[in-house]
Amino acid sequence: MNADRTFSAGRPLGRVVSVHALGWLVACNLVGVWLATILLWPSLGDRIAPLSYGRWMPVHLDGQLYGWCALPLVGALLAWCLDPVDPRGIVPARLVLAALSTALTLGVVSWLSGLSSGKLFLDWAGWTRPLLPLAMVMLWAVLAWQVVARWRRGQRMGVQAAALVLLAAVPPVLWWSMGPATYPAINPDSGGATGASLLGSTLGIIAIFGAVPRMIGLDRRPGAGGSRVFWSCFAVSAVVYAVIGHGDESHHAAAQILGLGVLLAWIPLLVVEWRASAWPWSARRWLRAAEVWWAGLVISGWVSFLPGVSERWKFSNALVGHAHLAMAGFVTSANGALLAALGGRGCPGWAFWTWQLGCGAMVVLLIGLGSIEAGRIGDLFLSAPWVQVIYAGRLAAGAAMTVASLAWWREASRP
Repeated sequence: MNADRTFSAGRPLGRVVSVHALGWLVACNLVGVWLATILLWPSLGDRIAPLSYGRWMPVHLDGQLYGWCALPLVGALLAWCLDPVDPRGIVPARLVLAALSTALTLGVVSWLSGLSSGKLFLDWAGWTRPLLPLAMVMLWAVLAWQVVARWRRGQRMGVQAAALVLLAAVPPVLWWSMGPATYPAINPDSGGATGASLLGSTLGIIAIFGAVPRMIGLDRRPGAGGSRVFWSCFAVSAVVYAVIGHGDESHHAAAQILGLGVLLAWIPLLVVEWRASAWPWSARRWLRAAEVWWAGLVISGWVSFLPGVSERWKFSNALVGHAHLAMAGFVTSANGALLAALGGRGCPGWAFWTWQLGCGAMVVLLIGLGSIEAGRIGDLFLSAPWVQVIYAGRLAAGAAMTVASLAWWREASRP
């Protein structure tokens, strides 16, 4: 399927998704720049009290996750389930994207007002708790309606129907996870992520991004063959996840280290699967960048779990750098390829490179700081000059990335 012809009677699906997703990227990058600024000059935060660092942080984190990281994947689901030759499909697509953005906007209002559960990425509390699950129910209903309509017209929709059965569990599970009785925001009984939990969550990411090319209708390249090897290896990895210990497992346990090490094999496996699809030219530089970030993410994630390294990196700036490697590096690049394949307008070349270099600088600075801060914790809390220099570099990198994202959003919004 030629993604540029999707919903040809209106703007291509990729352009509609891009405006929403990139809008959240710009907004949350601006918040990130402000957070980096008050880390350098904390007194600036007093001028807008009570809008403190703690109130802005969930805006930055949840906005990036549910806005920028998630909405391009919502676009992939819409492209997979909606009829690509029926221009009427753009109407429910717009409504769903508007509902998700509205829910997130109301969440921002609540967090800035001081209403939050305190749970990382699950900050929805009180009157905001049902907002995102309800928007997801609306998304599910639109997808189910389209799948049934296409099935009645004689189209094969078995895989989509099976996926919808699984996706039906997402809104209630999300609602349950947000509840105050589910688990505490700070759990004194947990020592942190285990090899099994990290392997399981990463396999989920692999499954999503491995399925994306088929969901958005990309053809296989000549001679590439099917996806049997990819999904067979995925099944083996899932067995490894199932048999290694779960629960309170030490990162010193060999089974946990080796089990997480399975992900190293997925550096080439995911790349080969991506390259087997015929991506449009505008997506390829984003795809190459995603491949580089993916390798760095898997290698650094495994190294950070090793005994001796984990103790130094846990709850440090190194993990903040690793999170930026994952979300600002890998996910942003993968989403850039996805939006381009859906028909979104391309990012200007200078903005692409500004983003990649700015993200690389931020990751190096934060992981470098985190690697030595455990032995010099006093310098960190007393804002030693060398620490301030690193934080200034972080601010400069974030500002450059924000400028790049703004240029990307302006291009995506152009008529």
